[in-house]
Amino acid sequence: MAQVNVKPLADRVLVEPAAAEQKTAGGIIIPDTAKEKPQKGFVVAVGNGKKDEPMTVKVGDQVLYGKYAGTEINVEGKDYLIMKETDILAII
Repeated sequence: MAQVNVKPLADRVLVEPAAAEQKTAGGIIIPDTAKEKPQKGFVVAVGNGKKDEPMTVKVGDQVLYGKYAGTEINVEGKDYLIMKETDILAII
């Protein structure tokens, strides 16, 4: 997990997506065109939360999020997702 110079606002979270699976459980290699978008990642930065809603996740948490959650951004050549904390389904 890298240190990033991005500070999310309010209830937003910056997530580094986990790498997509390269092989199936049976050992079959998945081509790039068939890979699914990962739905888990690591929290890299969090906002301060809203006035009445403190943040639940913290930097370093591994989280699950919805398939189409967040907005993809590129910071210093690395891809991240920025999303609202409510888009996160679980901490694992």
